[in-house]
Amino acid sequence: MKLFYILLISILIQSCSFDNKTGIWKNENTITKKKNKTFKDFKSINLLNQSSEETIPIEKNYKFQLRPASNNFNWNDIYYDQSNNLKNFKYDENYELFFKSKKISRNELNNFTLFEDNHIIATDSKGNLIIFSINEDKIISKYNFYKKKYKKIKKELNIIVENNIIYISDNLGYLYSYNYKTNKILWAKKYEVAFSSNLKIFKNKIITTNQNNYLFYFDKYSGEILTTIPTEETLIKNNFKNNLSLNENLTFFINTFGSLYAINNDTTNLVWFLNLNKSIDINPSNLFNGNQIIVDKNNLVISSNQNTHIINQKTGQMLYKKNFALNSSIRPIILNDHLFTITKKNFLTAVNLKNGKTIYSYNLNSRIAEYLKIKKRDADFKDLIILNNKIMIILQNSFVILFKINGEIEYIRKLPTNIKTSPMIIDKSLIFIDKKNKISILN
Repeated sequence: MKLFYILLISILIQSCSFDNKTGIWKNENTITKKKNKTFKDFKSINLLNQSSEETIPIEKNYKFQLRPASNNFNWNDIYYDQSNNLKNFKYDENYELFFKSKKISRNELNNFTLFEDNHIIATDSKGNLIIFSINEDKIISKYNFYKKKYKKIKKELNIIVENNIIYISDNLGYLYSYNYKTNKILWAKKYEVAFSSNLKIFKNKIITTNQNNYLFYFDKYSGEILTTIPTEETLIKNNFKNNLSLNENLTFFINTFGSLYAINNDTTNLVWFLNLNKSIDINPSNLFNGNQIIVDKNNLVISSNQNTHIINQKTGQMLYKKNFALNSSIRPIILNDHLFTITKKNFLTAVNLKNGKTIYSYNLNSRIAEYLKIKKRDADFKDLIILNNKIMIILQNSFVILFKINGEIEYIRKLPTNIKTSPMIIDKSLIFIDKKNKISILN
């Protein structure tokens, strides 16, 4: 009899393990099989690295204060604007491939592009500035500043555009400006040490930093140094790049040491200073690693290795900190006094910045698995955008997940072409460069 029960249990276990093949459950063959194929590119979860953050469901009666989405026509900064904070953009949501260009470069393209006056501005690893006209459907300018002796060196270009003029810094220590409509270099300077941050413009000044954690103010008309502000220098380097954000007349600067500075742009005087890296042991594992600084109203948000800090941007006072770090490759967004972000452990999290309360926190891998009714796997997230008061998360394998503002999945679908660069939202359209180095516009 005991042998009979053992045999029966064995059969039941085997039946359960082959559910995906037998089609015994309702609609299983048509739905589950299709959805498993849809997410075949996802990696299996490493059980040793599962998130220890807890799920926090949204309260039933909680309501977000929503405002109409805005239409956008330019993308002059790699992080969209001076504050690094994306808006709530209008988007048509039909995902049709409206436009596709020819290949614009044979080389590896950098992740960020710009958009001004119906021109897309891209850069590649050879140092090419590529200007593509949407109206003319062609490259109108392809300029390379570098001489033959730099040919084999991979170029890392930092760019910003204003009134047809692109300002460029690089990992070779060059800073130069280029008018893409006249196809002319306006000025160029060599400063020896590699530049290592995004660029910002304030009135007649270009603001940037180098890899030694020096903050510079340059004259944007000549490239001459106006002010140099040295900060802590580290001999050991990691992958984190210095980051700049502006709000009105203040520049906020986080360096590789984890020090956050607020500088008055008119006087270039220090307003306040805060160190977010509590370790005094300077080795590769303790160097600061965070995400872009974003600013909205009086709130400044920055993530350190283990925590997310909400700071009063005028005084430097730590308002509170959350015990989670942000995904360093995905920029958070502040919308109507709420922070929306993906944490380092892949939780979609919303925080009320007025009181510091977490409104909800959902494990994205679990959320996807529940929606698709498949076994939980590990997704690779690329970007977070807010469109039409909804949260769009783009995956590295070119799927998009659209969430309602309350964290509930509305739909999951595949983009018609494989996305490579960080997307821009222009005139209700999604613009990016695909993995074949072709510009795609979805409308």
